[in-house]
Amino acid sequence: MKENKFCAVILAAGKGTRMKSDLAKVLHVLNGRPLLYYSLAAAESAGAEKIVVIIGHQADKIRDDFSGSGCIFVEQKPQLGTGHAVLQAKDVLADYKGLTVILCGDVPLLKAATIKSLVDNHLATGAAITVLTTVPPDAKRYGRIIKDTDGNIAKIVEERDATTAEKLIGEINTGIYCADTPLLFEALGKVTNNNDQKEYYLTDIVGIACREGRIVKSLIASDYIEVMGINTVEELSCAEKYLIA
Repeated sequence: MKENKFCAVILAAGKGTRMKSDLAKVLHVLNGRPLLYYSLAAAESAGAEKIVVIIGHQADKIRDDFSGSGCIFVEQKPQLGTGHAVLQAKDVLADYKGLTVILCGDVPLLKAATIKSLVDNHLATGAAITVLTTVPPDAKRYGRIIKDTDGNIAKIVEERDATTAEKLIGEINTGIYCADTPLLFEALGKVTNNNDQKEYYLTDIVGIACREGRIVKSLIASDYIEVMGINTVEELSCAEKYLIA
């Protein structure tokens, strides 16, 4: 079995419009610390050999606030979607042969143990990509996980593109992935922006890997709150209650 060495890429370029504030989303404070602090701490505690943070909105302020963190900042300009964001880490990880775990800077409750499980599970199944998924009480708004008869992921379908039957699926994409690094950047190079938003979606790497006959697996996080993204002030307050409970 391959070694469980990995680097982390944390997506932290978003503006966070729904927070109704000019502050970059990852700088919003949760229990006295900015959101990004939690993703960095989890990646470090899980054993990431290198942490690359993709920044965009208020990039200089994020650099200043986290200047002593030891991570590598890469700026995404312009911001053309999540796939384009991860692609910005390509030069930094060009010669890296281990795994890459993609995290979101606005998912502060994720535990280091869950990241380790994702990596271990990825290696144990021999998957090319493993998607961290969960089953929330209400799957509306989220990308659904579509599986084949073998239980492998066939594709991820966004809510707006889902058929009536697909909308009944409860398992959703958390936006957190583990992938073999060379394969990740090879797949990202094939992602197109042929969609309504004209953006390069990270989820497209799943379809690309499947078309090439590679295996894509899911690992279900049992606690859906742990993998919840913070998009609104209400969700920030919910996360605060969870942290201090």
